[in-house]
Amino acid sequence: MTTPSNTPITTPAAIAGDTESVGIAVAAAGGSGRLPGWFVILWRNGKCRVGLMLLAGFVLVAVLAPLIAPFGPRVDEFAGSQGPSAAHWLGTTARGEDVYSQIVYGARTSLLVGVVAGVLSTLIAMAVGLTAGYLRGMVDEVLSFFINLGLVVPVLPLMITLAAYAPVKGLGLIIVVITVTGWAFGARIKRAQIITLRTRDYVTAAKFAGDGTARIIAYEIVPNMMSLIVVGFMGSALGAIGAEAGLAFLGLGDAQTTSWGTMLNQASMGGAMTTGQWAWLVAPGLVLALLVTSFTLINFGVDALSNPHLRED
Repeated sequence: MTTPSNTPITTPAAIAGDTESVGIAVAAAGGSGRLPGWFVILWRNGKCRVGLMLLAGFVLVAVLAPLIAPFGPRVDEFAGSQGPSAAHWLGTTARGEDVYSQIVYGARTSLLVGVVAGVLSTLIAMAVGLTAGYLRGMVDEVLSFFINLGLVVPVLPLMITLAAYAPVKGLGLIIVVITVTGWAFGARIKRAQIITLRTRDYVTAAKFAGDGTARIIAYEIVPNMMSLIVVGFMGSALGAIGAEAGLAFLGLGDAQTTSWGTMLNQASMGGAMTTGQWAWLVAPGLVLALLVTSFTLINFGVDALSNPHLRED
């Protein structure tokens, strides 16, 4: 469904699907018609703007890690347990690795886990939640059983068990574990939302037009749930980043992968505070907190996409 260019755009479907009308509306309001309407709404939100800049900074650091880091993350040719100095801004680890270089390369792991696990969790939640809410009946009962099962099972013990006893180790395993344990909450929310949308007039009209179930869900319902889907992805990515750091801190991560959680584990095991290497312990925790904060701040702007009352002029 296309929104006319002279009509205020207030629905996620119009924002996500009609960029031309959005651009005209933004230009008429004195904004830049060259920018997508959804981005203008996000950028106008002060908290979201700060979050976007923080996230963009982390992305640049991850992409340009070989150029930014003075050394490789596993180079252990320096004296161990050094404090911050001109040669090593954040000191060295007990094994003689440069802490600053590990911080830079660790951004790649956190962002990779967050994006991949967030996308996978969101896709599973959409497939299960939308199917259950739209078809109802026996299909809904069966899928709702698995959703409720995923909600009542203790997530942390399950994650620890899967990560500890899986025959194959590595970063891929961590992503799979986080995905398997993180889809149920999003599926329940999407199921509840589609139940309210399946009776709308445009869905009924699509049924009378002969559209199939998959087409109705993809072209009529999903666009009107776009802001909810984006919020779900942000939450899944945020949880995945925290889960990876937590598992790595407990020693269940990939020992061959440099991540902020692995750094925290090694700093704790190496007695960083007792040897005066405060930067080795504080730095990974600080950047992890900043990355989590960036996702949280962006959520304020995402909420404004679906609620015009939250938008800032």
